[in-house]
This record gives sequence, C-alpha cells and structure tokens, in this order.
Amino acid sequence: MSRDTPGRPKTRPSDAAVEQRRQEILDYVIDQGEVRIDDLTARFGVSLMTMHRDLDELADKRLLRKLRGKVEAYPALTMETASRFTLHSAEKEALADLAIQQVEPGQTVFVDDSTTLFPLVERLAQVERLTVITNSLQAARLLGSGVEVVLAGGRYDPEYDSCSGPDVLELLGRVRVDIAFVSVSAVAVGRLFHPVRDYAELKKAVLRAANRNVLVLDHSKFGRTATYAHGTVGDYDLLITSEATPTEEIEAALNEGTAVEAAEYVEEGQPYDS
Repeated sequence: MSRDTPGRPKTRPSDAAVEQRRQEILDYVIDQGEVRIDDLTARFGVSLMTMHRDLDELADKRLLRKLRGKVEAYPALTMETASRFTLHSAEKEALADLAIQQVEPGQTVFVDDSTTLFPLVERLAQVERLTVITNSLQAARLLGSGVEVVLAGGRYDPEYDSCSGPDVLELLGRVRVDIAFVSVSAVAVGRLFHPVRDYAELKKAVLRAANRNVLVLDHSKFGRTATYAHGTVGDYDLLITSEATPTEEIEAALNEGTAVEAAEYVEEGQPYDS
C-alpha cells in the first residue's frame, strides 16, 4: 500500500527501521559533504516533514549541521567521532560471533576502543580465566568483574572515551598478549588510516605486542581515508568482515596473505516513511 493512499491509516515503521533510515541519511551526507534537504527527501522517498524530523534528530546529536534548505557534514575529526555511534548493529553482532571463536579460556586478550568491538567485548565477559587489556573505558565497564581487566591509562580523550599517548605505548611495550582485536577508522585498498596520530601509533604498537592480530571491520569503513596511515591489512593474521564488504577490498587482503572470514547478517529495518 502506498503511503499516499487516501482513507487508509499508514503503518508506523519500527524504531529499527527509522534508525536505519537515519543511518543511511547520515552516511550519504558524509559522502557528499553538503546536500539539499529537498534532494534528500526525493532520494529517501519520505515526506518533507519526516525528513526534517530525521535531520533534527541527527543535528541534535551533532552528527551533522542543519542549515537553511540544506545540511552539511562536520569536519573529518568530528564526523569520525559521530561515525563511532552509528548503527550497523546487526553486522557488528555477526562480526563478534566470528571473532569470539578465536578466543580460548585463559588467554590474555587486547581490545582497542573501537565501538565495532563492543559486541565482542560483551562476549569476552563470558569466557573463563581471561585477562583483557584495553585502552577503552567503555570496554572496561562492559567487561565488569567477570574477567581480569588491565586498563591502559594515559591521556584521556573524552570524544573516544579512551586513553592514548606515551603512557599507553609504554605499557604495550611491556606486555605480551595472545591475541589482539582492533578496528580502524578507514580502509582504502588495503591501507589503514586514522584521523588522530596518537591512535594510529597505538594501533602499530598493538601489532608488536600480540602473538596474533585480528582486524575486525564492518563494511562502512572501506573506501575511506583519514590523515594518518598506519599500515596495511597485510599486517594482520586475520580480517573479520562481512559479506557487504567490497570485493576489491577482500582481494586486497587475500593478496597480502591475510586470512579472511566474512560474516552473513540481516540488518533490521528498511528505510521508508514514518
């Protein structure tokens, strides 16, 4: 039934469907930099009122800037912060289901501050006799008291809710972990990037501290760059990603000698009018 059919009530979409549409709107604005609101309304097939409601919600969260007749993306660093809290939740859960299979009881594990890894962190809390090292305060909170947590403290960054800098690097130089899980901000044909230098240096230090390194990436990280390059997919033993990842990126990893596991998932909700 068309949403314009007179005399019939419209079916209200689920919260997941609305949030998924807003995710796609945000992704599109990030890609374009600046978009007219009328163009967004046409692209997403919703009413002008619905589009303004979506954009108001995104603007209130400081995920984009709403102007007269148009919206624009924030500068790269602010958008990196915003992208850490966007959806792809079903995909990230599927990645975590694959990643947790790499962990054995009694191991020492490192996880970084990437929100992509938070579903994995919740699963780590159920594994016996783990020691988990992390620079993420949120990861430490999610782990609770079920495992031994070593918080890599240093200069605190409230935008990432985590620590970086020389103190974290010094700790990583003194420990040895069985397996490390990291995600990254951007990947372009196998090259890895982060907009903040300290975090790029941290990810390189993790590689040296771990016996086995696993890169966990949802498909939205591919085809992007940021200011600081910090290696390639080939630096990792395993790439865990999803079936939505571009084929050329999978091939780049395989050509570097990195094993690849691709998760299948179904994202809840489809974008339609509310």
